[in-house]
Amino acid sequence: MLLHPDMMLALANEHHRALIAEADQRRLLNLARRVRRAGKDPAVRKQRAGTLAPCETSAAVPVR
Repeated sequence: MLLHPDMMLALANEHHRALIAEADQRRLLNLARRVRRAGKDPAVRKQRAGTLAPCETSAAVPVR
């Protein structure tokens, strides 16, 4: 089966664009996952402040 050269070029360009779109989508999804994972790091207020154990866990005070 022979296809017209213009048709082959159009198919190749469409496939190339689909591959680029898929790569962009994967890159965006990976970035979103990285950002989300970074937000799950333990907060400073839940960590101990020194060698002595505090009576309560420290809490952030809102700025006035």
